[in-house]
Amino acid sequence: MKRTAFLGIAALAFSPLHSLRAQSGDVAVAYAGSLVDFMEKSLGPAFSATGPAFHGEAKGSTALANLIRDGLRTPDVFVSADTAAIASLFGDAGHSSARWFATFASTRMQIAYSKKSPHAQVLASAAAGKTAWYDALATPGLRVARTDPAADPKGYRVLLVLELAEKFYKQPGLSQKLLGDQENPDQILPEESAIARLETGDIDALWVYSTEAASRGYDVIPLPPDIDLGEPAHASDYATTSVTVAGKTYRGAPIVYAVTIPTSAHNPAGGAAFVAFLVGPQGRALQKKAGLVSIAPMLGGDASAVPAELKTALTQAQAAAGS
Repeated sequence: MKRTAFLGIAALAFSPLHSLRAQSGDVAVAYAGSLVDFMEKSLGPAFSATGPAFHGEAKGSTALANLIRDGLRTPDVFVSADTAAIASLFGDAGHSSARWFATFASTRMQIAYSKKSPHAQVLASAAAGKTAWYDALATPGLRVARTDPAADPKGYRVLLVLELAEKFYKQPGLSQKLLGDQENPDQILPEESAIARLETGDIDALWVYSTEAASRGYDVIPLPPDIDLGEPAHASDYATTSVTVAGKTYRGAPIVYAVTIPTSAHNPAGGAAFVAFLVGPQGRALQKKAGLVSIAPMLGGDASAVPAELKTALTQAQAAAGS
């Protein structure tokens, strides 16, 4: 019988990955919190049906990278919503927590809203393009949430979207008007808490990736491709904007998910099997169902460090994306 082990997101927040391995052949995956549904309800069970059991932990990508670097997490696979989080693990030979990454999918920024909100009418009007989204979010009493920009790439991407919006709509000060301070305590929530509060109507709107919105069936306010960080054709425009959070500067770029096998992995062969499944035909089909846009894998870091058994799968995924 195939073994599949999953934990709820509240439990995942406190369970080190090394403690999640039931057996040595299992595969521990640390992944971006925006992929909870995709990993726990779709990809994870499908991978476990092939043999090894999948064990996952969801957190903000930056927070996970910090835990891996400090030796507090030792996953076999790290899936990030930002290539920079993985690149931060690169170091000198013998001192790297990761040596390479491969991109595999893209998404874009949107604003999800609750039909239970007392402001649902104005939010629905913005979703239909009848009211400017920034005017809707400025409605007195409307409660909007976002993740911590210091711990989660989505959090700093909200800041980038607003900086781009100021230029696109020619409205200086729009970011401060809608967000307040970068770490505004009235808006910053842990991802799992924000999702729960949106679904119960405790908050009115939440900044999300389109992936999350599609997988959870959220009502959303779409943003123009000029500012939603989801259109490769606008990469040069996105790059004109940057934000600095906790001493780190992030430049605007299309949002992509990336994956690596950390150097501290206990089961690197199992990690390679998981990555191959993720970028393979079944993984790409599941990505599509989850609202992800599969892209041709691009390698970053030391390409020679990619496991030999994984190179064929990545080459095939590149060919499939180009066909």
